[in-house]
Amino acid sequence: MQPETPRLAANVMHFARLLRRAGLPVGPAETIAAQQALTQVDLASRTQARTALRAVMVHRHEHQEVFDQAFALFWRDPSAAEQAAAMALLNAQKEKKPDRPPPAARRVAEAFASKSNAPPKPKDEPPHVDMAMTMSEQERLQQMDFEAMSAEEIARAKQEIRRLVLPLDLRRTRRLRADPNGPVTDLRRTIRTSLRQGGEIVTIARNRRVRRPPPLVVLCDISGSMARYAQILMHFLHAVTNDRDRVHVFLFGTRLSNVTRQLRARDPEVAFQMVAHAVPDWSGGTRIGESLAAFNRKWAKRVLGQGAIVLLITDGLDRDGAHGLAEAMDRLHRSCTRLIWLNPLLRWSGFEPKSQGIRAMLPHVDEFRPVHNLASLRSLIDLLSRPALTRPALAGRFEG
Repeated sequence: MQPETPRLAANVMHFARLLRRAGLPVGPAETIAAQQALTQVDLASRTQARTALRAVMVHRHEHQEVFDQAFALFWRDPSAAEQAAAMALLNAQKEKKPDRPPPAARRVAEAFASKSNAPPKPKDEPPHVDMAMTMSEQERLQQMDFEAMSAEEIARAKQEIRRLVLPLDLRRTRRLRADPNGPVTDLRRTIRTSLRQGGEIVTIARNRRVRRPPPLVVLCDISGSMARYAQILMHFLHAVTNDRDRVHVFLFGTRLSNVTRQLRARDPEVAFQMVAHAVPDWSGGTRIGESLAAFNRKWAKRVLGQGAIVLLITDGLDRDGAHGLAEAMDRLHRSCTRLIWLNPLLRWSGFEPKSQGIRAMLPHVDEFRPVHNLASLRSLIDLLSRPALTRPALAGRFEG
């Protein structure tokens, strides 16, 4: 057993940051687990160290290539010069050099380049990000799948997401506020005022209905199959939560977690760190039916009043084989004004609802839309700015 040293901990934290820049969902839990795993192996053995780290830092098969390349570069020699040389060697060893390298290779290269090749800045100079893009680059970024983006493209996408603003679809509530030109007569206030003036009615008090945007409730799947999309969509959810009131965000994998309070932190990095501590099942399994049932029991009556809109973000792939899913979806659908299902699988033109989970959910949604790129998020905002259609017309699309 190797003792845990400050230098070992610092190197693991640095490696975790680089993996995050390359697009892997590595949080504080994985970083701590990685430090503990390295104390159980022989650090002189490169194979043992790589195996131990990969076991706790990689949760999806498609992330293994990114991890292996990052490990080979970082653990060979963390110095910037050696990293650059290793990157050049890695590219030279490829039999065929494509015009555009695979996303995994680009993410790793850019993650290291952002750390090692950046020129030093004076301490007093404010940080600057050049976001200038040509029209063709902008259009390409809008249509690019989040899962295929490089680290630089992800950074640009996050900047675009922060600029998105949800429309304020104001609706009348039952609450009243005083308004001398309001259409509603306030008889009680009129009588009280008259009593103070000797019983003579001088003016008639009037009120107007308070108009507020409806509550927005987001239920987002963070299981292994959704982790890549969820990681980027968290920036959208953070922006929405800080842009308007009455937004409630819940994450679920094998259990339901309310992260509304954490996402209200103004600093995105602080908010995401708090979310990482609050959510124990990121990038794990999926129990959609059980999670939605838990929401219906504990939260539906608290947050689904006054014309609430629900955004359900999931691919519909349920580990429990859709057990209880139809019942949970039916109750959720009846509890809200509008249920919009956002599914990244709809990016495929030949998509068919074959899985049990998807087939159980479809009859209970008002809108079924893709969520895999910036264009799909803009389409969602356009949808929310339009009046809702009647439910029978929408439900009919999924019949047969």
